[in-house]
Amino acid sequence: MNVNKHDGQQGHNGDGAQVSTGTNGDTAGLPEAAIPELVIISGMSGAGRSTAAKCLEDLGWFVVDNLPPALIPTMVELGARSQGNVARIAVVVDVRGRRFFDNLRESLSDLDTRGVTRRIVFLESSDDALVRRFESVRRPHPLQGDGRIVDGIAAERELLRELRGDADLVIDTSSLNVHELRAKMDAQFAGEEEPELRATVMSFGFKYGLPVDADLVVDMRFLPNPHWVPELRPYTGLNEEVAAYVFNQPGAKEFIDRYSELLQLIAAGYRREGKRYVTIAVGCTGGKHRSVATSEKLAARLASQGVETVVVHRDMGRE
Repeated sequence: MNVNKHDGQQGHNGDGAQVSTGTNGDTAGLPEAAIPELVIISGMSGAGRSTAAKCLEDLGWFVVDNLPPALIPTMVELGARSQGNVARIAVVVDVRGRRFFDNLRESLSDLDTRGVTRRIVFLESSDDALVRRFESVRRPHPLQGDGRIVDGIAAERELLRELRGDADLVIDTSSLNVHELRAKMDAQFAGEEEPELRATVMSFGFKYGLPVDADLVVDMRFLPNPHWVPELRPYTGLNEEVAAYVFNQPGAKEFIDRYSELLQLIAAGYRREGKRYVTIAVGCTGGKHRSVATSEKLAARLASQGVETVVVHRDMGRE
């Protein structure tokens, strides 16, 4: 995979962890600038939550692991009263806290009422990848009980289905190593100023399956395949001759123009709805020629429209 960037009382909770609670759990009366940013990290066990949290910690975020959802507003209040010492908070919510999980939606609604800027990052992965990871460390899935690993994965996926639908950013780690996951987190959170919208444009091959974290899917198989041109076959869509072949085909340039206009409309809607992240998956047969060239072209158009854009070529080099 290739990734490119375009442009105060104290008590104890049920797990024995010491926590601080405010007197009324309310950020009202505090200056808006004092209320910290909040990122909630969740997703499938084994999909990389700890790596994502560690990345944010390295970027200066205050990270709390396995915090019961009911205590998230209290954590935000404590950050707001820290006189600017805790400006960004990341909370890892996972299935180990399932007895508190029903409180999450109530807590999120509470945060929205208080005007807290919060984002949900959801780590996703395929069943096959998760099974391999659990087997490699010889640990059971936290929800498998007396069943198999796949039973635990299925139960967790159902439990998290609604949260995944509400996520601002979904990252599929099925084919990512630790360094590639960190690169994606850095691309989304390392900037000094939060842009209005960030986009990931991902090329892929249909024969390897659809990206599960895609918000929009584009099919470039309506264009002739450079694979059948012997002198172009060894190269990728990053090659100038391959790109020229793709965009000299009837309808190719018109497609880029029309789809770029459509993306402007969609981006404006996402901004109005408070969505900060979008993943655009661009596919062709093998993810080597047409999708790669088109991804680069679309990313350049988005960047020219003020959208901070990362290009990922998921399947380039797999052949």
